[in-house]
Amino acid sequence: MTRIALFVLIASLAFPPAGYSQTAGRQAAGVKAKSAAGPFDPTRDAAQDLQQAIDQAKSSGKRVLVDVGGNWCGWCREMERFIEAHPDLKALRDKYFVTVKVNWSEENKNEAVLSKYPRIPGYPHFFVLDSDGRLLQSQDTSKIEDGKSSYDLAKFTAFFQKWGPTT
Repeated sequence: MTRIALFVLIASLAFPPAGYSQTAGRQAAGVKAKSAAGPFDPTRDAAQDLQQAIDQAKSSGKRVLVDVGGNWCGWCREMERFIEAHPDLKALRDKYFVTVKVNWSEENKNEAVLSKYPRIPGYPHFFVLDSDGRLLQSQDTSKIEDGKSSYDLAKFTAFFQKWGPTT
C-alpha cells in the first residue's frame, strides 16, 4: 500500500494534471531548459528585432507586442496554436500590434533586452510598448488562460482591445 501511495505521489509530481496552472507550472527565470524547433529563435538579435518593431509601429500607428518565451515552453506552443486556430483573434492582434518574439532559453536568455523590463514571473509573457518603445503593460499570460489547458478567447480579445492603440 505504501509503495502504491509513493508511486502515485511521484507520478503526480512528474505528470501534473491538464489544468495545472502555467503560473505554478511554467519554468521560472534562472532555470535552464533545452529549446526545440519552434517560433522562438535563440540566434536572433532581440535588440535589433525590437528596434525594427518599434520603427514599424511608429510608421503604422500600431503598438508593439513583445512575446517572450521559448520553444521549450508548452504554454508558448499552446498560445501559438490557439492564435492560429482563431483567425479573428490573429487579425485583431495584427491590426493593433507589431509582434516581436523574444527568446528566453538556455541558449539565449536575451538578458540585455529583457533587463529593461519588469521581472517575468513565467512564460509566455507579454510586454506592450507604445510606438516610441515605452512600456505600457507587463502581462502575465496566465490571466488570459481558460483555467484548463489553453487560453480564453474572450479574455484574449479583451486584452488586445484594451491595449491596442486608441487612435
